[in-house]
Amino acid sequence: MDLFEKIAANRGPLGVHSHYAHGYFAFPKLEGEIKPRMIFRGKEVLTWSLNNYLGLANHPEVRKADAEAAAEYGMALPMGARMMSGNSNLHEQLENELAEFVMKPDCMLLNFGYQGVVSIIDAMVNRHDVIVYDAESHACIIDGVRLHAGKRFVYVHNDMASLEKQLERAKRITDETGGGILVITEGVFGMSGNQGDLRGVVALKEKYQFRLFVDDAHGFGTMGTTGAGTGEEQGIQDGIDLYFSTFAKSMASIGAFVAGPENVIEYLRYNMRSQIFAKSLPMPLVVGALKRLELLRTQPELKENLWTIVRALQSGLREKGFNIGSTSSPVTPVLLQGELTDATQVTFDLRENHGIFCSIVVYPVVPKGVIMLRIIPTAVHTLDDVDMTIKAFEVVQEKLAKGLYSKAEIPAGLQG
Repeated sequence: MDLFEKIAANRGPLGVHSHYAHGYFAFPKLEGEIKPRMIFRGKEVLTWSLNNYLGLANHPEVRKADAEAAAEYGMALPMGARMMSGNSNLHEQLENELAEFVMKPDCMLLNFGYQGVVSIIDAMVNRHDVIVYDAESHACIIDGVRLHAGKRFVYVHNDMASLEKQLERAKRITDETGGGILVITEGVFGMSGNQGDLRGVVALKEKYQFRLFVDDAHGFGTMGTTGAGTGEEQGIQDGIDLYFSTFAKSMASIGAFVAGPENVIEYLRYNMRSQIFAKSLPMPLVVGALKRLELLRTQPELKENLWTIVRALQSGLREKGFNIGSTSSPVTPVLLQGELTDATQVTFDLRENHGIFCSIVVYPVVPKGVIMLRIIPTAVHTLDDVDMTIKAFEVVQEKLAKGLYSKAEIPAGLQG
């Protein structure tokens, strides 16, 4: 079959709904300044779908630093990949400050988070090595694991007995191949809000002698006493061998980093193909990241404000009987029962009649029959925002329980 004909015949589990979803349920356009209230299709909505955890996207010091850096350097400098012509003192300063902040000896900047994780996995293991990873790992981890030429085993999410079983299998293989074992998990899982059981994983290291790679995209800046992440939160930061985070969440920017032992980071600098053959991170993003990191260090009230909203939202939802799973992070999933038609109607009702914009997650990301409304609290939300949202969710929940949404038609003309 011709490749294009094959695509036309099978649009994929999400793409099959694009004829009505595009522009409304998928690829929506939020306009205006990044803040709790933005404009969606001409109407103001209370927005809970932006990973702007600490409210830095429009922090006046951040905006000033971004603007001044863009005026001074432009977006082109430095030109070329860092290995060839794109290095700078500011890139190295940012790496040093990030390493110190997450309590690791060294650090390497990455252009993008998703690409970075895939490339780290690719560089760290060969066909003699074995990867063991959490079943609920982010897509970037899954894609990196798929590229692995050796064996890979998945363990039940946060189940240490399952992990140990897979480590035993991995060790039998590496005893024969002479390879090593890389365990991969997340600090905070971005859909459920659960923390990875990093303490449990680290406790198995001495017995099985593996290395631990943690993707802490949602934990960096939000978890731990200083905001250094989920490892700090659980008191095992030293047990994380490679610590990764992106700038796309708490830092409200573009880029990422990986931190760990000096010799390993040096190895990655010379072996990560996605960085060796990619243009260096533009200077305004580097200068902007330095300012953001400074605010993480010097303004603890940002994280305190975030957690005030998180606690109010999560306790309020639980008190009203909503199922928010076992989240122990700012990520707040609200789990409802219903089919795709219900999900679209719930989302439409929230946005059009209650002025609430949050992300909707359906099968295949969650099981069939489950609707997840994913809420991301931030430091710039208010307690009034929380009250408004919980009241709207109560109305929606009642309609869903009465089966009112199942009887409705999917709204027409939502595209664009």
